[in-house]
Amino acid sequence: MNNSPGNSKYRKLRAFLFDVDGTMSDTERDGHRVAFNRAFDEFGIDWHWDVDTYGKLLAVTGGKERMKFYADKFLDQDRLPDNLETLIPELHQAKTRHYTELLSTGAIPLRPGVERLINEARQRGFRLAITTTTTPANVTALLTHTLGADAIGWFEVIAAGDIVPAKKPAPDIYYYTLTTMKLSADECIAFEDSANGIKSSKGADVNTIVTINDYTRDDDFDTACLVLDQMGEPDRPFTVIKGNADGHTYLDCDLVIKLHQQYTAS
Repeated sequence: MNNSPGNSKYRKLRAFLFDVDGTMSDTERDGHRVAFNRAFDEFGIDWHWDVDTYGKLLAVTGGKERMKFYADKFLDQDRLPDNLETLIPELHQAKTRHYTELLSTGAIPLRPGVERLINEARQRGFRLAITTTTTPANVTALLTHTLGADAIGWFEVIAAGDIVPAKKPAPDIYYYTLTTMKLSADECIAFEDSANGIKSSKGADVNTIVTINDYTRDDDFDTACLVLDQMGEPDRPFTVIKGNADGHTYLDCDLVIKLHQQYTAS
């Protein structure tokens, strides 16, 4: 495979870096939100996150951090449990268990085009990685229940959860992935769905393709290579929200290579 556009300064595209929640699967509204509420019920806590509230909480990445933010910004002090600091990690463990149970029922499928693009990238020799703030257990559960148990091994790096101290929008998760894979930023392309996600990827100088969802459609994606409503399928075309898809109707490796060439060539 020859990706070179004939520029001596050009870096060949070598790796696809995937965010998970909202990018690979619409996990937030009908997955994580539901699991949080089930954990609250399990612990007898009078908290409930409706769809609109959860949309506001998504400004903060990381489940434990999201609960702390909710307690600080949305609740009166008299509604806070006395043992909040020790309770939050326990709630998060319960939430992860409820989330994986939801995944096991098949209730949270991959978004259109994700499985097809991953399979094509593997066939064409691209290296794959996960770059996410969700926990490793959540990543494993999603991949296993949607792509099969072998899918874990398809990803050279699964950078997830607390593997770095500063979560998105900090670029740390991308720096970690690039360092671990021994790649430069311009040898990779990222797939994200949110403002926090693209701040993280672009903070590490990784060019990024965005697929929005209901929670992120109004986010700022000015620095993205391309913004789509979804990756699309041959029989289910995407809608271009920003950028030039060069006549393509679904995201495949050829389009990803073109965008990489366009945004890395000097």
